[in-house]
Amino acid sequence: MRIIVTGGTGFIGHALVQTLLQNGHAVTVLTRRACPAQNLLGNTKVVEWNPMASGSWEQEFSGVDAVINLAGEPIADGRWTESRKHSMTQSRIDATKAIVEALRAYSTRPCTLINASGIGYYGTSNGISIYETVGAGNDFLADLCVKWEGEARRAEDFGVRVVRLRFGMVLENDGGALAKMVLPFRLFLGGPIMPGTQWVSWIHRQDVIGLVQWALSHLNVTGAVNAVSPDPVTMRTFCRTIGQVLNRPSWLPVPQFILRAGLGELGTVMTTGQRVLPQAALQGGYTFFYPTLEPALRAVFSNAGARGMAAASVA
Repeated sequence: MRIIVTGGTGFIGHALVQTLLQNGHAVTVLTRRACPAQNLLGNTKVVEWNPMASGSWEQEFSGVDAVINLAGEPIADGRWTESRKHSMTQSRIDATKAIVEALRAYSTRPCTLINASGIGYYGTSNGISIYETVGAGNDFLADLCVKWEGEARRAEDFGVRVVRLRFGMVLENDGGALAKMVLPFRLFLGGPIMPGTQWVSWIHRQDVIGLVQWALSHLNVTGAVNAVSPDPVTMRTFCRTIGQVLNRPSWLPVPQFILRAGLGELGTVMTTGQRVLPQAALQGGYTFFYPTLEPALRAVFSNAGARGMAAASVA
């Protein structure tokens, strides 16, 4: 397949691009910073784009089979000021809108758009099980996801199959939330973010890549797909399992007021939770590489020595 990937230098995108290439696909990465992206991705075709302006990058959409849109400013890299919230929203909306308009321009357009989203779509759940059929929440993340998915769904108007992957916490050793949580455990200072009863809906990055490939190859898959494992756990269990895998204690709780004081609204999100389940993937026949937490964490930390815990992103 000929595939375009945006966000192809980030925590998920970089690994996805390498897997797609290994499986024989022809991949073009659209990026705002072509030179560092080319250095990171090697022989992969890299095209510089500006989603706010027309350009030669739009020609790349002619005749491709699929587009995978992962573009967007990271959610958890800083306090949610009004300016940052605006940037997080617009970086996703602008990129998705530009992709849809580029697709509209060609009669030989891709048959599939796989668009990233997040389980923040649902708001907080208070422990109830959440499937893809549950409606949107009413907080900032929910509003962001609704707008983001809404832009992607416009491609359905001209015959493109749109799959909206709603990511949970993605686990690997070279980035994401887990990389930031591990240091206290290594210093024997690890513990749960209080209250500890909030649900963590997680997924190993290998399963994110697996779900993308599954969605590419199964043309009956459409609409929302929860990209989470079938084994959500409480924060207390999540942190206790980190401690067990690292042979470290999980004894020092992180009070809610500290997170809220330091991170504002983002801290509030980290102290609440969602029990999200991958009903669409399971009913569609997807088989998880890591359906339960402990083996997933053992796989993550077994690779940590080889690749380190630093994220690489030039998106």
